[in-house]
Amino acid sequence: MAEKQAAPEPAGTTEDGIFAPPYLAATLTFAVVMFLTGFAALAVVPTLPTAARDLDGVSLFSVVAGCFVAASLFGGVLGGHWADRAGARRPLALGMVLSVLTLLVSASSVSVWQLAAGRFVDGLAAGMVAVSVTTAIGQAYPEHLRPRMLAMMSASWVIPSLVGPPLAGLVVQWWSWRAVFYGLAALTALPAVALVVVLRRPAPGAADGPADGPADAPPAAERAARPPLLIAAMLSLGAALGQYGVSDWDLRHLAFVAVGLALLVGFAPRLLPRGTWRSARGLPTAVLLRGLTSGTYFTIEALVPLMLITERRVAAIVVGVAFTASAVLWAGASWVQGKALQHVARHRLVTAGALIMTASVALAVAGCFGGLPPVTATAAMPLSAVGMGLLDPCVTVLSLRHSPPQRQGHTTSAMQTNMNLGQVVVLALASAVLNACLAAGATPLGGYRLAFALLLLPTLLVALLAVRARGD
Repeated sequence: MAEKQAAPEPAGTTEDGIFAPPYLAATLTFAVVMFLTGFAALAVVPTLPTAARDLDGVSLFSVVAGCFVAASLFGGVLGGHWADRAGARRPLALGMVLSVLTLLVSASSVSVWQLAAGRFVDGLAAGMVAVSVTTAIGQAYPEHLRPRMLAMMSASWVIPSLVGPPLAGLVVQWWSWRAVFYGLAALTALPAVALVVVLRRPAPGAADGPADGPADAPPAAERAARPPLLIAAMLSLGAALGQYGVSDWDLRHLAFVAVGLALLVGFAPRLLPRGTWRSARGLPTAVLLRGLTSGTYFTIEALVPLMLITERRVAAIVVGVAFTASAVLWAGASWVQGKALQHVARHRLVTAGALIMTASVALAVAGCFGGLPPVTATAAMPLSAVGMGLLDPCVTVLSLRHSPPQRQGHTTSAMQTNMNLGQVVVLALASAVLNACLAAGATPLGGYRLAFALLLLPTLLVALLAVRARGD
């Protein structure tokens, strides 16, 4: 009996949990940092249309919105390589510090270009943080505690998704859009410093990882690491140039479009499965679907609030509530597809989600007619989120079904890359249509109608191509 009482308890008991003394500081710091990261990400987006309007930069809004995605593409690759070679502490800490600084840059903007620069650096920081946080958890916690910590990271986004957008809308409406950025910088500063301190000391029981210093990688490994960084840098540059190019229709802007398009066409296929752009059966189609759907959803989230605030004079708080409704309905639809509809073929749910998104696009088009209430277009955002919540997990499942275990990391990277590319390209095309209409003398609402109508093409294409991604 004595021997049984002396036996060690299994790993993962309450005495050895994420809130145990050795891990308490790291757990609280990670949770607060992730909470504020989510809060900042969700509060800034509905604030941008008002900022662009006040800075006389509505025509350059695609640059402000798109440069964040372009930079995050490179930031993710940079952070991943840095974490692999020297541990996650430095890229994660630098990403958090940059997040604070970029909020200050955006808050003090005197032109739309300064706002765009702030969003670019913010995208770089967000990309670094996104890929580094999981690695940092792996280095700070033993294996049996990592699932709990990752679950807490996901839960840390729940309250920001409910509170962040409408609260930001209230601040914009009652005070100033600059107050949103300054307030977020003040809230994030102290946790960012705490994160740097916590990451400087390894937690007991953490897995061995790269030292927090220069790694002695062999020359061959270093050479192998350079091409992805170069490709990601070229893709980010191409995306940024393309976003700027579609903001006007003179020769100089068309030259930027040509250079940006050449970089995207030249470098993107190196990070994607062969046959992605021609919808080859299986994994290439799944990757293509991720780009088309995320691009459509991102464009709706960017241009619908811009139209509502600048043309329909809708209060920022209403837009914030629409963002919150989108987050809740996305989560609800995702739960439904995973529980109530788990026996339905995944590709059929992708088709259903795409058709729901098609209906949301139709609402956005209808909301551009002056005779209809603005709420018509506002409803496009949560309805589109329902479609995404239904189809997005299914696209991921289909992609992994076509990937052997040793290639699933590569597949996930390709899905993330094409998601970013889809967001950049679809937003650029819609913005090009909008700006072309304005240049031709059309009314702003007429331009938005055509820009939203363009989004019918990717949603209907997804509905038609989903069958090509189904598992055998």
